[in-house]
Amino acid sequence: MSEAKRSEVMDPVDGPEQGDVDAVRRRSKTMSRKEIARDLRRQRQSGVLDPELDGVMREIEANRPHARAACATGPRPCMFISCKHHLYLDVNPTTGSIKLNFPDKEVWEMGETCALDVADRGGITLEEVGAIMNLTRERIRQVETRGLLKLRAMVDDEPRTNDPVLGGRDGH
Repeated sequence: MSEAKRSEVMDPVDGPEQGDVDAVRRRSKTMSRKEIARDLRRQRQSGVLDPELDGVMREIEANRPHARAACATGPRPCMFISCKHHLYLDVNPTTGSIKLNFPDKEVWEMGETCALDVADRGGITLEEVGAIMNLTRERIRQVETRGLLKLRAMVDDEPRTNDPVLGGRDGH
């Protein structure tokens, strides 16, 4: 689907109806590793790659927190989008593709930027999780169900003990 068609589908002309949150939500955008590498190669060949940018990136990496204790008290919104807990983008470890969760927003426009901050607050509703991650309530429910099934499979694979002190589950 072309970008023009996609924007027509996502941005209705008449505007969203009352209570229709999905009509105004922009879908996430995934960029492949090859696409990113191709753009970087083009920039290097044309001499557009700024050496000053490289210096800034090194400085940012040097100041980046390496533990949750240092990160938790840091400024918000978090500027370290390469962190695996940052909500602005996701990187697929298998393919290397990058998914922009909020293609229509800048990092500083986001209400929440760190998944660990959300987890520290405690339980929230599926709607709140959906809004934070730019996903529908139904997709969040599917992810939750899949995670619970994986946890159940891990527990079922654990060896059983008969010692009640060690948490045996045989009922003896």
